[in-house]
Amino acid sequence: MISKKANSKFILILSFLFFTLVSCGQSINKTEVFHKNIQEKTDIIFDSLVKIRQDLHKNPEVSGKEIGTSEKIAKHLLSLGLEVKTGIGGYGVVGILDTGKKGKNIAWRADMDAVSVHHNSEKNASNDSKAHHICGHDVNMTVALGIANVLMSQKEQLSGKVYFIFQPAEESYTGAKAMIDDGLFDIINPDEIYGSHIGPMPTNIISTKPEWMFADYKTVTISFKNSNKNEAIINYSKKLIMELQNVAPDSKFWNPNNLGDPNIGLASPNTIFKDFLFVNERSFKVTETKKEVTISAYFGASTKDKINSVIPQLKDKINHSKYARKLIDVVYSYQRANLYNDKNLTEKSLAHISKTFGAENIILLYGEMPDYRGDDFAYFQEHVPGVYFYLGGSNFEKGIISMPHLPNFKIDENCIKTGVNYFSSLIIERLFD
Repeated sequence: MISKKANSKFILILSFLFFTLVSCGQSINKTEVFHKNIQEKTDIIFDSLVKIRQDLHKNPEVSGKEIGTSEKIAKHLLSLGLEVKTGIGGYGVVGILDTGKKGKNIAWRADMDAVSVHHNSEKNASNDSKAHHICGHDVNMTVALGIANVLMSQKEQLSGKVYFIFQPAEESYTGAKAMIDDGLFDIINPDEIYGSHIGPMPTNIISTKPEWMFADYKTVTISFKNSNKNEAIINYSKKLIMELQNVAPDSKFWNPNNLGDPNIGLASPNTIFKDFLFVNERSFKVTETKKEVTISAYFGASTKDKINSVIPQLKDKINHSKYARKLIDVVYSYQRANLYNDKNLTEKSLAHISKTFGAENIILLYGEMPDYRGDDFAYFQEHVPGVYFYLGGSNFEKGIISMPHLPNFKIDENCIKTGVNYFSSLIIERLFD
């Protein structure tokens, strides 16, 4: 026979378990409702977002001259009810969605500048013959405005803050750093930061990977004391630097068409675009003064380990050569921030998007893009952990290929809907985590 005391304890435990199960169920249902509301709201505002994108597309402004663009962004954010800060690092704009409740702070970044070009490719062509949005920044801005709209509609159910960073001068790789130097992180204090950029995949697809997405690039400079052996030292140094390269001259690596190859491309576990280091042979520069001679070259590498090994390798070989006593130093004379996706946040983000929208809509990348570009979103990632995504904008059946910077660049505007849906949902998940 169970005592009254034991019976009361048993009932208490059952009550606790029931409450826990109900709470979990409510949490699950609440999350599902959020995702449903996001998709419904996105459908409602989609046509208006297309109009915004087309207006931005027709009125492009290049790096450092985003005057009208920033005014439009600020005006739209204010109309949604966000707090707005302008003039950060040039024409940078920040919209702040403050729920008034304690919680996590998440930032979303969109770049604003267009590219200087001498051709127009889309039906909705630019009004400026010398500038064009052939990198998709008009879409990036529109997606961010769409996310802001959607999240504002759910504000009462959210906690924490969401910051929308509209960054100028990405094409010149200077805008992010300018915003930071101008006190961006005195205005906002995000725990995580996210952003996306148009890629050549179909409109339902996003892709990313943990850690580096692009090769990193640096200029290495070797300096020697001036002597009557300068010519021999120059030839020796060029040969030494070229020997760092581990990609054969006849490799398929050099053909950019192979980046999308299903067997050896970026999305293949067997990709050839990893563990590489190559030297731009045309970048060699020699400078001679009365005191020294310097030899420099530009190179790219796929991992930090390879980057970090270059200077020790060169110093070691020179110090064991007949030119050891003439060596002054080996240094990096040029370096920049490189995109680095936080591994934990990347895995969590992809798991959420896969669960909510389907694993078939994600392409996991295995290699690093051996491209001389990158994105200065990297400077934000030096301060805040985050993830950078590619958002597909192609429709192959219609002949629409969204490969940035190509003369025939076009986008299917349905990618706006994908971006707003996926990333609004992701931000809400991150706020709740």
